[in-house]
This record gives sequence, C-alpha cells and structure tokens, in this order.
Amino acid sequence: MPWFQRKTKNIQETSPREMPDGLWTKCDRCGEIIYKKQLEENAYTCPKCNYHFRIGTPQYVKLLFDEGTFVETDTTIRSSDPLEFTDTKPYTDRLRDAYRRFGSSDALTIGHGTIAGRRVSFGCMNFAFIGGSMGSVVGEKFVRAVHRSLRERIPLIVISASGGARMQEAAFSLMQMAKTSAALTELAAEKIPYISVLTDPTTGGVSASYAMLGDVNIAEPGALIGFAGPRVIEQTIRKKLPEGFQSAEFQLEHGFVDMIVHRKELRATIARVLDLLL
Repeated sequence: MPWFQRKTKNIQETSPREMPDGLWTKCDRCGEIIYKKQLEENAYTCPKCNYHFRIGTPQYVKLLFDEGTFVETDTTIRSSDPLEFTDTKPYTDRLRDAYRRFGSSDALTIGHGTIAGRRVSFGCMNFAFIGGSMGSVVGEKFVRAVHRSLRERIPLIVISASGGARMQEAAFSLMQMAKTSAALTELAAEKIPYISVLTDPTTGGVSASYAMLGDVNIAEPGALIGFAGPRVIEQTIRKKLPEGFQSAEFQLEHGFVDMIVHRKELRATIARVLDLLL
C-alpha cells in the first residue's frame, strides 16, 4: 500500500510526551530552574544566586567524608512518649510517620569516619525529621558522639539544622540543653576540638546550647541563625527588624559566628581548621 493511503494517527489523538519527574528543581530565592544533576554537582547550591538548598545527612556525608569511611552508630535509639502528648496527632503517630518517611532513628545522625585522612566523630541534624527538633534522643546521641571523641581523642564535628526544642517532650527536651553543654565542657577540658557548622535554620534550644559552643563556629551563607524567629521578635517588640537580621552574615558581623563558608569549600575549610587546632 502506498504510504499516502496508510491510515495515520491524528495529531490531536497523540498523547503528549511526559517529562520524567525529579529532573529539575526551582531555586527558592531567584526562581532559576536547575537541572538536578547540575545542582548535585554544585553541592546543592544555586549556580546563579548561590542559594544553599537544605540537604540531609547523606548529602553532607558525601560532601565531607573520604569515600567509604563513614560509619553510622547508635541507630536503634527511639524516643518514648512519657507525656502521652497529642497535638494535631499523637506524638507516637508523628514519630512513626517520621521513622517510615526518613529511615532515621531521630533528628540527629551520629557516626565516625575520616575527613582528608583525619579521623573525626560526627553528628548531623536532619531538619526534615520533625523540624530537626531536639528531644531526649537527640541529646543522648549528641553526648554519645562526644564520648567517642573523648575515648578516641578525635575531633567532634556537628552540623546543626533545627527549629529548636521538641515541644512534645516538654521539659525532657529542655533538659538536653544542659546535658549537651555539660558534655562539651568535658571535651573542652581535654582540649579536643569541636567544630560547629550552622545551617539553615539553626534556632531555639539548639542555637542556645551546642550549636553556638564550638571552638570554631562555621555558618553556611544565608542561614537563619538565632533563638526566637524574626516574626516572633517583631510581634513581641512591635518594631520592624533590620534587613538581614539573624542571617549568617548578620551574625558574623556581630561576632556570633567565626566564618561563613560556601558548602563547596566546607570540607577543605574543616580540614584546614583541624590542621591548625591539632
């Protein structure tokens, strides 16, 4: 049969070709559309405006550690519900959903490995796990990371990203501020370095305890760092806050952090700091 007599499918009947999900993302600051692979190669920062996307422990481990050296520890610790707390849902249900969605034992992951050949104890907060809130498990895991540093006499590095204390644990959560700060006092007495990395956001009880107690406090560009959030402060004092208030740049200018480091330079900077301190 000649080609012109063959029955062809009407263009309108042809289903549109779908773009596979997850190939592109949009920058929250400048609106740039970024290819996901390009974003990963740029350490999850926008190549146009330098915006630092929020990332989790797996991404930080890949960025910082010598390949294959990181070992996660204390993965079986779980929060209890002594207050039988319920907000929009029972606390036990909220925890169960977080465990299922993120595969993490809580908002803090700890372990050990090597960075540029130097062995370190490590902790990284996961903001996606109930807002990176600090409960009894976060406090306990942090102290265990400190104890590893003390036993093996290796530096401690902790990356913070948190909305603050976990309200579902009330006073049990607030107690972790004193617990973690006391543990860091032991580390300081032994002259073992502690490097704190503050990412977006680092607020509440975490900023009021271990996040700001580093021998060196490093912030990522543009990170929100403070105790109460700017909206809460404005509503309390009924005044407009300065532009950039509580940003990493504001905190550097006022002496609350020691340096601001682009995520692509974080591994090299930490290695250099450790060389100076050890």
